[in-house]
Amino acid sequence: MAKKGKRLQSAREGIDVNQSYALEEAVNLLKARAKAKFDETIEISMNLGVDPRHADQNVRGVVDLPHGTGKSVRVAVFARGAKAEEAQAAGADVVGAEDLAERVQAGDMPFDRVVATPDMMPIVGKLGRVLGPRGLMPNPKLGTVTTDVKAAVEAAKGGQVQFRVEKAGIVHAGVGKASFDEAKLIENVRAFVGAISRAKPAGAKGTFIKKVSLSSTMGPGIGIEVGSLSAPA
Repeated sequence: MAKKGKRLQSAREGIDVNQSYALEEAVNLLKARAKAKFDETIEISMNLGVDPRHADQNVRGVVDLPHGTGKSVRVAVFARGAKAEEAQAAGADVVGAEDLAERVQAGDMPFDRVVATPDMMPIVGKLGRVLGPRGLMPNPKLGTVTTDVKAAVEAAKGGQVQFRVEKAGIVHAGVGKASFDEAKLIENVRAFVGAISRAKPAGAKGTFIKKVSLSSTMGPGIGIEVGSLSAPA
């Protein structure tokens, strides 16, 4: 525990917790302090001016990060026949129908994303209590209930990120790895923030993006100047 404390203390040196930094400077500071023995994830946290308890203030969607997340995503597909074959050809890790549902019910879930063809939803719907709390339930609005399983699998494996605001009005996600070039991390962050901005609900009043911070897995959070999150004209 002492070593971990010293690492975090060292990472905080040169960072003013009361200051907000331009995106470019924050990314530079994060990369310079990511000293763990593994490739740390760069995470974004956004405090939004919404109250998710109201249906017209919910924020949810997907974004394709231009440089991916750097994370290997395991995809399960509920499909039969030709669509099952299409999913397998696209690189899905697990494909099935009733047999896959039985595995899920038994707690065997070796996947990070679930895609389903529309005709499979009567089966998948019964798994809501298992998949829902883990954020794995397929949803047509997120492109995970679709007849185009090839595109859905490729998107999930290519760096597509799902987001959903939490009860406290916070959205967070991984936007890359510390090993990424600074330019790629900056582009990924801006792509994510852009998707959040476009998902602004009709019921949101006042300032929508209130506070943003970036952090690495083992590092401190760094406040970001909201104005620096937009790409230069």
